[in-house]
Amino acid sequence: MANANTFLSVPLHLHTSESVTEGHPDKVCDQIADAILDEILTHDPGAHVACEVTATTGLVVIMGEISTAHHVDYTKIAREAIRRTGYNKPDYLFDADSCGIIVAIKEQSREIASAVGEDLGAGDQGMMIGFACNETPEYMPLPIFLAHKICYQLAQCRKEGVIPYLRPDGKSQVTAEYSYGLPKRLNTVVVAAQHDPGIEGKQLWDDIVHHVVTPVLGPWMDGLDDESIHINTSGSFILGGPAGDSGLSGRKNIVDSYGTSARHGGGSYSGKDPSKVDRSATYAARYVAKNVVAAGLTNRLELEVCYAIGHRQPISIGIETFGTHHVDPQVILKLIKEHFDLSPGAIIRDLDLRRPIFWATASYGHFGRTDIDTPWERLDKADALRRAAGLSEPERTVS
Repeated sequence: MANANTFLSVPLHLHTSESVTEGHPDKVCDQIADAILDEILTHDPGAHVACEVTATTGLVVIMGEISTAHHVDYTKIAREAIRRTGYNKPDYLFDADSCGIIVAIKEQSREIASAVGEDLGAGDQGMMIGFACNETPEYMPLPIFLAHKICYQLAQCRKEGVIPYLRPDGKSQVTAEYSYGLPKRLNTVVVAAQHDPGIEGKQLWDDIVHHVVTPVLGPWMDGLDDESIHINTSGSFILGGPAGDSGLSGRKNIVDSYGTSARHGGGSYSGKDPSKVDRSATYAARYVAKNVVAAGLTNRLELEVCYAIGHRQPISIGIETFGTHHVDPQVILKLIKEHFDLSPGAIIRDLDLRRPIFWATASYGHFGRTDIDTPWERLDKADALRRAAGLSEPERTVS
């Protein structure tokens, strides 16, 4: 007997995702790693970069494997990246000018380098996931999309002085109610915002709801009452950033991708050049999934692409439509293989990834972005896929 308790069949399903601001300790580390990557790609597009960063009170450690002909001033780049995140005051107990920086970089392993030759075989084994759905115009799940927007707006209110007492660290969480696979209303919104001393809870709640939550959610505010919006429920949040919790690059994989709407292969993105399939193949998988959904072949698609070190082509490609397909899933899989070359070299070529475009992805998600240069968000294959499947123009289902 088929299981009736599925995403598409239940009248009520709660789904939650979170985001963090650029001042979150893990995101500080991601931004340092990608700032180093962008600096290297600006001068040496063929460099191999695998950079990881950790941070705590008064200290940043930069480590990894980097092979490049460009001289890199790691300390200078790190301080500039920290300053951009907003940590520019000694009161924060972590700031760009006074923190110590330790650099422990070595060259890429020759064994890995030999596997990634001129034909660009995969530099490692692994599983990469791409996802898209048609519940928002950006083809992103609603909870993670709104969570990112709240964190971005929180940071803008800090930078522009709209809420002048805010500090860089912050988080958001959005719970949506789904009915038969479609988002119908929001159930709960949570925001944690770092702030200066002496700020009363009511003032913080009023300011964030008025300047952050309401402008971002718009009509999705309908049905939310005061008890459904939680702002700094633990009380004051003065000590934050790496001084409050240690940070580590690559630790916000679910925030970086699709929230809890899709699985994750486990590999992180920031600090890795495009020869690393953890990054480039994940971008390509999003590119495929978004075009397939935009073509109307299915309302939701999760694509899994698997690689083996040294192999040019994926060793397996699999899809999950969650029962929302309008074309036989085997036809969808066949069309993906016909219209997309998912070898590492082709991904880098087709998405033009040997450019310094990665620092901007290190905050507020890598997908569904229109404010930065994200070639994996293009919809240039959708029409061809639609024609090949024999479909007419799809009707978008956006709540």
